[in-house]
Formats: sequence, structure tokens, C-alpha cells
Amino acid sequence: MANQCSGKERVLTAQAKDFLEALHHAFNPTIKKLLEARQERQIEITAGSLPDFLPQTSDIRDGDWQVAAVPADLSDRRVEITGPVERKMMINALNSGAKVFMADFEDSLSPTWQNIIDGQINCIDAVRGTLSFTSPEGKSYSLKQSSELATLVVRPRGWHLSEKNFLVGGEPISASLFDFGLYFFHNHAALINRGTAPYFYLPKLESHLEARLWNQVFNFAQDRLSVERGTIKATVLIETILAAFEMEEILFELKEHIVALNAGRWDYIFSMIKKFSSREDFPALPDRAQVTMAVPFMSAYAKLLVATCHKRGAHAIGGMAAFIPSRKDEKVNEIAFAKVREDKTREASLGFDGTWVAHPDLVPVAKVVFDNTLGSSPNQTDVLHPELVVSASDLLNTAIEGGKITKAGVAANIDVALQYIESWLSGTGAAAIHNLMEDAATAEISRAQIWQYIKSGAKTDDGETITVELYKELRHAALEELTNNNDGKAAGKRFAEAAEILDQIILTDQFVEFLTIPAYSYI
Repeated sequence: MANQCSGKERVLTAQAKDFLEALHHAFNPTIKKLLEARQERQIEITAGSLPDFLPQTSDIRDGDWQVAAVPADLSDRRVEITGPVERKMMINALNSGAKVFMADFEDSLSPTWQNIIDGQINCIDAVRGTLSFTSPEGKSYSLKQSSELATLVVRPRGWHLSEKNFLVGGEPISASLFDFGLYFFHNHAALINRGTAPYFYLPKLESHLEARLWNQVFNFAQDRLSVERGTIKATVLIETILAAFEMEEILFELKEHIVALNAGRWDYIFSMIKKFSSREDFPALPDRAQVTMAVPFMSAYAKLLVATCHKRGAHAIGGMAAFIPSRKDEKVNEIAFAKVREDKTREASLGFDGTWVAHPDLVPVAKVVFDNTLGSSPNQTDVLHPELVVSASDLLNTAIEGGKITKAGVAANIDVALQYIESWLSGTGAAAIHNLMEDAATAEISRAQIWQYIKSGAKTDDGETITVELYKELRHAALEELTNNNDGKAAGKRFAEAAEILDQIILTDQFVEFLTIPAYSYI
């Protein structure tokens, strides 16, 4: 693989840098305004306002319009696999038999400069069919024939993040523009020549105005490089509670470029906690494991997403199955596969056109479920739900029958957060923890719950108040377990810094919006 120096030279050519600088000058002022608008909206919500469907855009919701036609290689998305833009993982994902591979610069990638540069190189090679890898043990990995590969879709980082290693006029460029810009610049011609196009997953949007910005970015990029408008296609992750109220508007703003919405459920749970964490009228959610897609606010969100997409001719893509199959314990696999099948059966029956998995061995498990539902049809976008009515109160109904906060659940959150943050600091953003492939969203939910429990004085099911002292006690115990009772595997790891970061984002009066923002200064 290319070393850091030669990698930079290959990716950050003079022409590529000019393109990035043009994107920055054109859009950085708007990005700043939209991020300020997020803060203003949060202040309003904390003060007592509630999200609702926007009265000023009712004409869009009532209008008769459709998104542009979906390209052939995105018409069947019954199983999508996701993973970071790491060379071996990309090869295995593209070869997995999934219809789509989401190559991730966001929540499953630790954004070290080396990882970001290598990720762009890996994408360049993947687009050209030359991606290969030889392990230290001498095992070789290469891509199958192009007709057997998953369709490549790239997820850049969200609007809230910057790339500190690329300055324009002394100011860090938006990480969104950096990731998008380099991939589009280097690969648009090769992709079009292959009969496909630049495809993107767009994360963390909180409003249709943020979608409008992406549409403007797409048009600017296409115009500047003489690419026909509408060539870029995007899927938007609906992973914030505010975006759930603006799904139709998001589709409308991107209607020449958008093909689907995705139910990014882990970040959606995090968003629900974050937005209302200081509100007494929104009681703390129970243990993370009890917040399933069957609870009221998640069920309403999923149904509305499918109905909205199909009404406008877009695809609805379901959520993640994060289980990592065991090579040693078939009983573990049997139980996990049954849960995956149950989850995917629920999605298919709701009308989703496809779903996400995190491991190649789960591709056939999910595929069988959607094959049974779709048959020979590539999707079920023709299945409409005109009778469905989802109200604002449905989307905000966080009541969970029988839900409990347990001390074990709090301890589990601390354990997972520490393990994930340590992995992220060490350069690995897709972390195998307790037989699950975790990304930043799980750590976000975990630390957000602990913060809210302490802030609200929540009690466990046995009556113990969750306090700063209890958090410190459980965090100390988790650190002891991770560093001292792990057969020496913790040597050289960064658990002390992980604990420092976790303390920073939990032992604070103000909720920290994203853990990756303070953690970024550590890498």
C-alpha cells in the first residue's frame, strides 16, 4: 500500500486542491450558518418547544411530484453491506454478494489523516477494479469480476466535522466537502465510463435546508467538472429526530439527485436522547438493549419513512444488523441469525426495499428474507401506504412498556463507550465488541444515556440513584477489567485517554453534541 507521503501526492494533486478550495469558498459560509441554526433550534427545544411538521412547507407535502428515475445499478438494494474505507474490508464487502457496499468515511472510520488519505486511495483503486491486498501472513485478496461486485456508495463525514489537515486560508475545510470533493474529483469520469456514477450516502442531516446545501454542492461540482446535472445520486440517512419531520422536504430539495432514504436507527436513538436530554417531560429511556424498533417512536419513524419514500418514488432502506458471526460457537450464531431474520422480516413486511448488514456472512441471511418478500421484483416501491397517518406525537412517543434502567445496563454503556473510544483513538472506527460490529453511534447512545441519567437523577430498577459517584465507581471497575484482567492485551492501548474523554463528555453541565469533536484533538 502507498505510504503516507506518496498517498498524499496521489490524492492531493494541484487540480484536486483547487477543486477543494473552490468548494470551500463557495459553501463554507452556508455550512457555518446551518450549524448555527442547529444550535438555535436546540436552545428552543430545551426551552420547551416541540418539533412538528413544518407549516411553511405544507405545499411540498401536498404537492404532486416524484424524485428522478433511479439508475439501474441502484434499482435493487435488497442487501447492503457497510464498512470503513479500509482496503481488506472493502474487498471483502465488494465481493460479499450484497447489492450495495457503503464505503464509510464517517462513523465506522477513525479519521486519522492516514486513514482518510488511504481511504481515498482505496476508493480510487476500487472504482478502477485494481483494489488488492496481501496480509502480513501472505494471504492475497482481490476483487471479483465487475459484474459480481456490489455497487459502490461512499459516505462522507457530516456537516459538523472539519478536516484539520487541510486548510484553506488558514481555516480547516469542512470534512463533508473534503471527503465528497476528493472522491468526486478523482472518480467521476471512471465511474461514468463504467456505466455507473458517483453515489453517496449523506449522514446526520437535521433539516431540508441542509439537504438543499448538498444539492447546491452537487450542482456546483457537476458544473465545474462538466458533468451533467443529476448524474450524482444520493441516499440520505434519516438519523435525527428533526429530519424525521422533514422527510418529504428533504426528498424534494434533492429530487434530481436523491434515490432513497435510510433508517439510520442507532443515530436516531442518539438524536432522540440528545435533543430532549434536558427536558423533564421526556423521561430517560431504559437500557439501550430495550430500545428496539418495536417501541412506539421507532415504529412510527420506520413506517413514516417507508410511506414517504414510496409516495415519492424513492427507495426505503432499513437498519443495521451488526452481529459478527463466530467461527467457534455455532450456538451463538444460531441465536443471532434468528434475531437477524426476525429483524429483517419485520423490515420487509413494513415495505422496506432493502436493509443493512455489517458482515459478509450476514448477506445471505438477510438476502433470503428479502428474496421471499420481493421475489423477482427488484424492490417494492410500488407498494403505497396512503392510509398511514403518523402524527408528531407518534414520533415523539418515548413511552416503553416495561422499560427498565438497570445498573448492569449503565455498566454495559460505560464498558462499550470505553472500548469504542479506545479503538477509535487507536485508528479503528469499526470495533468488534461483544460479537457486534460497533461504530460511533453505539458509543454516542451509551454516553448520552449516562449523561441524561445523571442530569435527571434517574433511578435503577432497584431504586439506586444514578449519580456522578456511581458513574465513577462503574467507570473505575470497567477500566480495571479492561486494563488488568485481559491477559496483557491492553498493553499499549489508550484506555486512560478514552476514560479522560468519556469523563469530559459526561461530567459536564452542557451536553456535548458529538463525542468525535473533542476526541478529534487526540488523533
